[in-house]
Amino acid sequence: MTTLVHTRAELRDALAGAGQVALVPTMGALHDGHRALLRTARGPGRTVVVSIFVNPLQFGPAEDLDRYPRTLDADLAMCRAEGADLVFAPSVPDMYPHGAPLVTVHPGPAGQLLEGEFRPGFFTGVLTVVLKLFSLVRPDIAVFGEKDAQQLALVRRMVADFDLGIAIEPVPTVRDPDGLAISSRNRFLSRPGRQAALALPRALRAGAAAATSGDAAAVIAAARAELDRVDLVPDYVALADPGSFRPAATGPAVLAVAARVGETRLIDNVRVELNGAADH
Repeated sequence: MTTLVHTRAELRDALAGAGQVALVPTMGALHDGHRALLRTARGPGRTVVVSIFVNPLQFGPAEDLDRYPRTLDADLAMCRAEGADLVFAPSVPDMYPHGAPLVTVHPGPAGQLLEGEFRPGFFTGVLTVVLKLFSLVRPDIAVFGEKDAQQLALVRRMVADFDLGIAIEPVPTVRDPDGLAISSRNRFLSRPGRQAALALPRALRAGAAAATSGDAAAVIAAARAELDRVDLVPDYVALADPGSFRPAATGPAVLAVAARVGETRLIDNVRVELNGAADH
């Protein structure tokens, strides 16, 4: 049975006496990528908590906060089907009872690059809400998707820097049969837009194939060529160190891409090994 709670008091009561707690933080509009997170969170003796909260702190003034899909009934159905024990779906006043927080989590140098450069303040909003969820839920484990590779790296660093003692469990990116990484924003793509968006996974495959040469410039050029074929102008195509997200020239790296297809901004990434075999 899945219990739905909205307030801090209800959450506290529902977690009283819980054993090991696994948290899946989400903004709702759940899809098969989230289903994979929920399945990873399950385990013997675990209480699985799913948070559903569209966090205003991580949206810029010109971004799609009002447009972001809110599908609580469908989300609850998925949580029930996947055996989640508790869904915490607070309102903005429940999460931020004193208004927008005056004290926030600065993401540090890694949070100023790539997504941090193109979405100023984004990672401050993400890390602030994640830390608040960690404080409210007090999980032993938290599950995050590898599709948001930079976010995952920053959450791991926050947990380490603040000695939070929470195990972060990553889940590989889930893709549709055509290769497009599953995202809540995919629903905004028109049919032609979806066809154009397929250039992102093709770009990653091309870049990963070029990684065996060990030449970072060749990797980026191969990826960009796939985007050029459909006239997609990316915010970035980058080879980044998996921890610092500074440019990588050798060894393990994240090949990351962000591009806008019509009004919909999409991100994707794949791990590669420069001077080694690519991980598809």
